[in-house]
Amino acid sequence: MNQRNRDWLRPWEATIPPPPPGHLPPRRPTYRQMVRHLRAEAQAGRMLPFVVQYEGRLVGQLTVAGITWGSMCSGHIGYWIDRGVAGRGVMPTAVALAVDHCFRSVGLHRIEVCIRPENAPSRRVVEKLGFREEGVRPRYLHIDGAWRDHLVFALTAEEVPEGLLTRWHRSRPGHSSEMK
Repeated sequence: MNQRNRDWLRPWEATIPPPPPGHLPPRRPTYRQMVRHLRAEAQAGRMLPFVVQYEGRLVGQLTVAGITWGSMCSGHIGYWIDRGVAGRGVMPTAVALAVDHCFRSVGLHRIEVCIRPENAPSRRVVEKLGFREEGVRPRYLHIDGAWRDHLVFALTAEEVPEGLLTRWHRSRPGHSSEMK
């Protein structure tokens, strides 16, 4: 599926910067190596990798990464969605579910999402969910072959005492005041 969406995702996907002079370029991990890494990070409590399904098929991925404990209790979310289901509310729902899990079950206090300023569809996800924009991180990640600026959006557990999924459902057109 990622192959089918290569052109759709290329402007937003992280890349590995070129190595310093005299160093060999790192090899891209195999799918098996990537899965092994995700599992190890999850078992260590530093990451929560999820697949996103819609109508019974895999349509994306969402990862809560950079989980930090102690006085911070935070993490950041990254995600991608299949072009064929973009705009249907799938990713806002997935993000809301992941945030609720992080706040209610895992015990995190803060979640961040960092997005390239020109990525309007991804920005729309956090806007729909009511994440607060906090500023710019200049040259934050190496994406599509260069260091790219990112906007930082954040949410804390106190901002969604009823849960983010509940808030998301209430904000959608046609929602009645009673949850069904």
